[in-house]
Amino acid sequence: MNARAKLAVGVGALAAIGVAGAVALAQGGNDFKGKLTGYQEVPALSTSGNGTFRASIRENGSEIRYRLTYARLEAKPLQAHIHLGQRGVNAGVIVFLCDNTGGGPAGTQPCPDSPATVTGTLRAANVIGPAPQGIAPGEFGELVRAIRAGATYANVHTEKYTGGEIRAQLERGKRR
Repeated sequence: MNARAKLAVGVGALAAIGVAGAVALAQGGNDFKGKLTGYQEVPALSTSGNGTFRASIRENGSEIRYRLTYARLEAKPLQAHIHLGQRGVNAGVIVFLCDNTGGGPAGTQPCPDSPATVTGTLRAANVIGPAPQGIAPGEFGELVRAIRAGATYANVHTEKYTGGEIRAQLERGKRR
C-alpha cells in the first residue's frame, strides 16, 4: 500500500472514531454510577452504611441493567429505588430496585440483608411514575432522559431511616 492510501485509511479511521464519539455524546452516554452515603441523604445522615450503584442503558434505550451494592447498613433494608430529583432534593420514585415492604410492583425482588448485591434489568413495565413530576407509568424514555440529565438518584431505605439511609446522585461513568 502506498503512502497516500495509508494516509486515506488513517484519516477514514479517525473520522469513524469521531462520528462514534459524537453519537455517544449526543445520546448522553450509556453508563452511570454513584457512591451511596448517608451524607447525600436529605437531610444528611451520619451512618456507617455505604454502597455503589452502576447502570448501563442499552444502546437502543429499551432497558437498563443495574447493580446495586450496599454494606454496613444500621438496620434491615426496606426498599431501594431510583428517584427523580436533583442533588439535595427529595423526590418521587421512578422505579423500584428491591422491596421488603410489599409496596413494590408485582415481581419486585426482595432486598437482601446487608452486605448485599442486587442486580436486575429495568424496562418500561418497571416505571411507576412519579406522575406529579411528569413521568407516567411505563414512560421508559422519560427515565432514560432523566438519568442522562443527572436528575436521578438511587437510595436505600432501612427500618431505622425510613426516608433513606444511603443515597447517590447518578452520574456518567465508564464501565469497569
